[in-house]
Amino acid sequence: MGQLWRGGAAAGHGEKDDLRSFPAIVAPPEGWNRAGRYNPAMHNIAILALHGVVPFDLSIPCEVFSRVRVQGIEQPYSVRVCGESALVKSGHFDIQAPGRLADLAGADTVIIPGIADIDAPVSPEATACIRSAAAAGTRIAAICSGTFILAATGLLDGRRATTHWLAAAELARRHPAIAVDANVLFIDEGQLLTSAGAAAGLDLCLHLVRNDYGAAVAADAARMAVMPLERPGGQAQFIVREDPVSSLALQPVLRWIEAQLHRPLTLAEIAQRAATSSRTISRRFLQQTGSSPLQWLLGARVRRAQYLLETTPMPVKQVAAASGFGSAATFRARFTRLVGLSPQAYRKNFQLK
Repeated sequence: MGQLWRGGAAAGHGEKDDLRSFPAIVAPPEGWNRAGRYNPAMHNIAILALHGVVPFDLSIPCEVFSRVRVQGIEQPYSVRVCGESALVKSGHFDIQAPGRLADLAGADTVIIPGIADIDAPVSPEATACIRSAAAAGTRIAAICSGTFILAATGLLDGRRATTHWLAAAELARRHPAIAVDANVLFIDEGQLLTSAGAAAGLDLCLHLVRNDYGAAVAADAARMAVMPLERPGGQAQFIVREDPVSSLALQPVLRWIEAQLHRPLTLAEIAQRAATSSRTISRRFLQQTGSSPLQWLLGARVRRAQYLLETTPMPVKQVAAASGFGSAATFRARFTRLVGLSPQAYRKNFQLK
């Protein structure tokens, strides 16, 4: 492990002064001590590069951590790309990695970028190195589909995690012991952190900088990256809320519901349209769409509202009425809860110009 975990005089200061300014970090049995602070020494970052690594995900921690500036510390982070072989295949080009898997053992933080093919097998050597690092108390952060690699080690079992919204359902299917949340940009579980796709890796890395050196240093790093330190909303605002997969038998009812979104609908009315009982239609919806009729109806209303906010100048009150919400207040509350942004903020971010 690197010096930052050990406290004491490892950073070149007397133990008394060191503990007064930067309390020593002693990793508890379960890993990362979130309440601790770092000693003023270089923090070693190891970026794991497996074959098929997504170049953008790989470059994010390289750029963010390499450009961090901390007063009094010449080099806050040392960044090293560690490949599973000397030459890593990344799809568009090959990468000559200066480090190897064994170098993960000397890192304070291991970053796992995403891979292009989540079905690609991960070598037992890579899995063993990640587990060994975790057992030693190393902080581990996965970006985008890198969560699949971390999940395969079993370290995320019983914890919350996220990944790109397109792959979240598959992550949950493969690893039912993980509480997958597709709505957030990143999740901090202490020693283990995961992020959503693409730019969410920036959010995660800036969060790590803030944990390590404080908000002012992280804000400076955010300015260097030309992005806000905190983005409003979560990943939910980017999810394309398409119709759930359903059988042909239920399609006529779904199409009818979508044509009636502007007015109130009840479960009894939906069942009557389907010429069946409320209990039966609820069972069919659950089997064929994965949700109840009223949950599906709410999702359809939100999809309609998103479309109107993106493509029309209609006032929010009219969008609420056209989408079937009882009032503008109800619309704002339910839309914000599901999408992660208010209707006004969503329109500002996504309206077609």
